[in-house]
Parts: sequence; C-alpha cells; structure tokens
Amino acid sequence: MRVIAGSARRRSLICPAGNHTRPTTDRIKETLFNILSGELYDIRFLDLFSGSGGIGIEALSRGGRECVFVEKDREALRCIRENISRTGFEDKSHVMAMDVMRALGKLEAFGQPFEVIFMDPPYRQGWEEKIVSFLLTSSLVREDTLLVIETALDTDVSYMRELTGCQVERIKEYKTNRHVFLRVVRQEA
Repeated sequence: MRVIAGSARRRSLICPAGNHTRPTTDRIKETLFNILSGELYDIRFLDLFSGSGGIGIEALSRGGRECVFVEKDREALRCIRENISRTGFEDKSHVMAMDVMRALGKLEAFGQPFEVIFMDPPYRQGWEEKIVSFLLTSSLVREDTLLVIETALDTDVSYMRELTGCQVERIKEYKTNRHVFLRVVRQEA
C-alpha cells in the first residue's frame, strides 16, 4: 500500500495485521481520488473508521489542510501514527482513539465543519444510516460538504435518495463494494 499522488507520492504505508480492517486497494483509492480531485485543496477532511489512515493521508498529500482520523482498534492506531510519521503530516493530523459516535460528539462541541467526510464502517452493521443521520443534523457539515460512504455492494443504500438535507451525487461500484457520494444541500440558518 502506498500514497498514490501529491506531496507524499510513492511513500509506502503499513497496514494492520489480520482481517480487522479492509485496506483500500491502490486501484480503488486512485479511482476514488480521481473523483475527489476538485474537492481536496485546503480542506478539513474527516476519516471515520480510519484503519491504516491511507485515505486521510492521501487527502493530505493532495492538498488537504487538516485531517482528523477516528479509529478505536489499537493495531490500526499504531499504523495510523506510523503512516502519519512516514509521510510527514504530523502537523496536519489529529488522531482520535475512540469509538466513532463518541468522537463525533466530541467534534460536535468544537462546531468546526469539514468539507469532506469519508467513512468506511464495518460492513452490514447499519453504521452508515446512523452516522449519516447524525451528521446531517450536526455542525460538522455545512452547505456543500461532501460525504463519501463506503459500503458492501449488497448493502441497501436506496434510503439515501430520500434523506432530507443532502442529495446522492454519484454511486461508484466496484467488484465487492461501492462508494456513495452525498452532497449536503441544506441552507444555513
């Protein structure tokens, strides 16, 4: 696994041992970031269920201003910290070693929105709907924030087309999984 493009291009990244995480392949990561290419300059990026941190690091490498990584697995946290060090992004990174919902609650207290939020929750456990519902009523998103949700290919995401406050911008399917791109469209008060 490596950083595909940007200031940390070609730097190798480490992954947690075992099957607790599903590292995004370089090919899928490249496709994802080609889609995100116009969204990344000078942004705040939130990487939920970070695993090795490869997605957030790629966002930083491609011009992101700051990334918050949220992960609770100890081995994954070790990898995230090592990968941040390998790429030299210590000053742009914040690692939250805790459950995602607890982290979202803590981040909500700061009231600083993110321009892009990526989540890769454990498949088939219902995290997607719970987290998206929370985000759409939180101060962590603003008009035009992009939510990118990775799901198993067989996960029903049809409800996302009916959500108030966002619209499905795109769905990109791969062999076993997909990325759903939701754009926040609510008007600020």
